[in-house]
Amino acid sequence: MEFVIITGMSGAGKTSALRVLEDIGYYCVDNIPAPLLPTLYSLCLSSEDDNMSRVAVVVDVRGNENYKMMNTLLEEFKTTHSNVKILFFGAKTDSIVIRYKETRRRHPLSDRLKDGSVIDAVEFEKALLVPVRNLADYYIDTTYMSNKQLRERVMSMFMDDTSQALTLTFMSFGFKYGIPLEADMIIDVRCLPNPFYIPELKPLTGLDKPVRDYVLGSGETQEFVRHTLSLLDFAVPLYLKEGKSELVVGIGCTGGKHRSVTVARQLEEHFLKLGYKCVIQHRDVAK
Repeated sequence: MEFVIITGMSGAGKTSALRVLEDIGYYCVDNIPAPLLPTLYSLCLSSEDDNMSRVAVVVDVRGNENYKMMNTLLEEFKTTHSNVKILFFGAKTDSIVIRYKETRRRHPLSDRLKDGSVIDAVEFEKALLVPVRNLADYYIDTTYMSNKQLRERVMSMFMDDTSQALTLTFMSFGFKYGIPLEADMIIDVRCLPNPFYIPELKPLTGLDKPVRDYVLGSGETQEFVRHTLSLLDFAVPLYLKEGKSELVVGIGCTGGKHRSVTVARQLEEHFLKLGYKCVIQHRDVAK
């Protein structure tokens, strides 16, 4: 049985992720109190219904007023069940505040604070969820994600059995828009030849062949990619040995449209040939 616990910041995309998992065949439960997790787990494990073989539940501050106990119970539950994975959703404070203003909804912790401000509620929640964040097998930062990108990311992670596999996520991004917080490693490719300064290439992206040919046609790029692959070839098996479920490699250039996209595709192609499960995401290519 696969058992996925979705948790994290309010307004960061937990409900959207639960809908995606429901669409791909998971039995889903939203807003379950942490003390009920063992009971639900036992019921699903003993059920003869095939629909109960893949389960996803949301556990967050809404149904758990005792936050310290929630953190402790999640840690104990995960420690005693090897098939339990935790998927944590986060986002920058200002992004979450904007989402709450746009939807005109109240933050679930607003009433528990003196002034009830959304900013204070978000910061308070972020601090109290640090222990759970440290437990997580997967972390997704949705600050710059569209709903479509979130859906694609979750589907690529859970369409198959992820109980044993290491998922390699290669994420191109632009440094001008900020470093992806979920990245385990950052590779800076701003030292490579930049198609931005070639008039006919500037409006294109690393998804277009002329840009790829220009970037990869450089001897410096070929040598850079070779050394990068050598590092990853050494490091990835070590992460797998340590039991890591997902390794997020961020590849950044200035704007996230040309060099980072090209190199991210080269890295993905290499590890796909080696038989790894790979996900590629171009965070800023459309900006």
